Formats: sequence, structure tokens, C-alpha cells
Amino acid sequence: MRSEVVMRRAPLRLVRPGEVPPAVARARAERRARRTLTMAALSVAILTMAGLVMVLSASSVSAFAAYGSSFLFFKRQVLYAGLGTVALLGAARLDYRAWQRAWAPLFAVSVLLLVLVLHPGAGTVVGGAARWIQLGPFSVQPSELAKFAVVAGTASILSRNTGRVETEPLHVMLPLFVIVGGVSLLVMLQPDLGTMTVIVGTAFVLLFLAGFRLRLLATSFVLSAAVGTALIFGEHYRRARLLSFLHPWSDPRNTGYQIVQSLIALGSGHLFGVGLGASRQKWMYVPNAHTDFIFSILGEELGLLGEIAVLALFGALLVAGVRIALRAPDPFGRLLAGGITAWLGLQALINLGAVTGMLPITGVPLPFVSFGGSSLVVSMASVGVLMSVGRAGIDQARRGTRAGGVRARGGPRRHR
Repeated sequence: MRSEVVMRRAPLRLVRPGEVPPAVARARAERRARRTLTMAALSVAILTMAGLVMVLSASSVSAFAAYGSSFLFFKRQVLYAGLGTVALLGAARLDYRAWQRAWAPLFAVSVLLLVLVLHPGAGTVVGGAARWIQLGPFSVQPSELAKFAVVAGTASILSRNTGRVETEPLHVMLPLFVIVGGVSLLVMLQPDLGTMTVIVGTAFVLLFLAGFRLRLLATSFVLSAAVGTALIFGEHYRRARLLSFLHPWSDPRNTGYQIVQSLIALGSGHLFGVGLGASRQKWMYVPNAHTDFIFSILGEELGLLGEIAVLALFGALLVAGVRIALRAPDPFGRLLAGGITAWLGLQALINLGAVTGMLPITGVPLPFVSFGGSSLVVSMASVGVLMSVGRAGIDQARRGTRAGGVRARGGPRRHR
């Protein structure tokens, strides 16, 4: 009887000390990848819902004064959020490798729209800038689509020339100069210095991720900074914005008005805020309260705790993006995920810096929170692409990359 029990035992597998079986390691890697996707999805969902609430609150006064309805911008933002959700889910199900081929026609459409928006008969001028194309009651901002086209195109070119980054860096940078420089020039003609900064900054991050030498990147950065400084001081309104950022209280009723009113709103919130919907600064004090300066109203109504919560959500999204990029199956996936993460993070940083008076005002919206259809839909679609890269990482973790045992985290490595 005892011999029968011994014979029925499952065969033992040899597992070295400090290691786990391949199946267990694959399961752990898959769970980590799924947690990362969940963190990204929840961050975007909560930021978008918070944006809907704040758009309703921040725009209620101005919308009623201009259109007779406090819910106009809110209803439109709900529609944009619905379209963005569809775009996110569709992009998440689409294999991200498709963008390695589709970026060229997408880039061509973006350039065509950027040229079209400069035409007086097609472009809509708001606040002295021609950035929108009017389609009935809605408007489209081509520069938002151009952001993703530049990220996808740059990632595709760099991933196909990984072996030439060290040997022929200038040869690799030449087509990127045409792509990034061409789009930046068209965006600058609108003019839109903030979007141009986001595009150029994201391109530099992609070059860094691709392995370009720091000396070459530093030289390119200095030259780009010199060009940017010349553009700023070449126009009176840009120069005034820079000087007002440095000394907003020297002219609080003119050039420093936006920053001063934004700081008053943020300071009025204290720790817990004045209460949702109870903002005083949204009563025509803070310009663009529901777009570029929505974080000021959020800080006033929800206080420091609300601001920290929003920052934590953006931080969670960026951490998830970095993890997805690190676990991507191929160079294109790593660069695409890294570029999208850098773009969203840089745009949020520029917006928050302007609202808090730490950076000049550039008119860049806060991703997922500020009112704007083009920004919200394109940003959510880009997160869908990011999640598509993450899903590919899960598939890779499920298949596993090692045939033998995987060393447990922190376990000692032993040799036979």
C-alpha cells in the first residue's frame, strides 16, 4: 500500500534555491502588467470625471452670461468624453504596431490641417491666434492631432535606426528635424508657443530614450533654447508674458492680471477649499477659467487636498506609462509608450507651472481636465495606444522569456 502511494506521487521538478518555477514567474509578471494597466485606466477615468465636474463649475457663470445656459460647455465636454472613451477603447484593442505604418498618412493629414488653419477662410481666430477649424457648432484643433503624429513618426524612425544612433546620429536626426521642425514652424505661425514647446520637448525625450549621446542632445537643446528665446523676444506680447511671469505684481491689472488672479484663487482654497461650486474667482475674475486655468478654480474649491489628489493621479499615470514602456516587447513599443508618457507629463507640467506662476503662460490645457474636445479626445486615444503597448507586454509576460527557473526578487543567485 505504501509503495502504491509513493508511485502515485507527482514527479518532482528541480528548482534551485532562490528561484521560482517559470510558470509562477510568468504569472507574477502578468499580474504586475495588469495592475499597471488598471492604474493607467483608473487615473485617466478619475481625471476625466473630475474634469467634467470642474468644467461645469468653472464655466457655469461665463456660459450663462454669454449663451444663457450654465450647462453649455459641460454638455459639450460630456460628448467629448464619450468620443474619447470610444477612441481609447478602440486604440487599446488595435495592435500598436499598426501606427508604425499609419503614422505617415496621419502626419500628412495633420500638416494639411495645420496649413488649412492658417487660411483666413478656414481657420478660426480666437484671442489673436488661429488654432481651430470650425465644423458647425464644434471646432477642431489640428495641433492636438499633430502631437500624436509627431510622437508616432519619431518613434518609428528611431526604432528602425537603432543601430545607427551611435555611428550616424546626424543622419538619423535629419528626417526628425524635418518632421519636428516642420510641424513646430506651422504651430508657431498660429501662433502657439506652448504647443510647440510640448512637441519639441517630447522629441528631445524620445532622442534621449533612443540612446543619443548627451553631448549632442545638450548642443541641440542649447540651439533650440536660443531659437525659442529669439521667438519670445521677437514679439511684444510674448515678451510681456515672460516679464509678467517674472514680476506679476508689478502690473497686476494688465500683463500680470492672469497670474495674479490665479494665485488669488489658489490661495483662497487653503487646505479644504471653499466648497465645490462656491468659487468666487470664476465670476469673471480668472480668464479662461474652464480651459487653461481650470486648476486655479479646482484649487479654490477643493483646496490643497484636491490639488494634491490631481497631482497624485497624474503621477500614477506617468508611473504606469514608464512601466509600460519598460515592459514593451520591441523598440517601437518602448519609444511610442515613452513618447506618449513624456508628452502628457510635459503638457501637464507646463500648464500647472503657468497656473502657479512658476512658468510663463503659454495657453496649454491641462490634459483630461481642461475643456476642449480635440485635446480630450486625442489624449484619451493616446492613452488607448499606451494600453495597447501594455496589453502586448502582458502577452509577452504570459508566454515568458526564459525556459528555466526565474530567480526570485531578492533571492541569491546560485551556480551549479
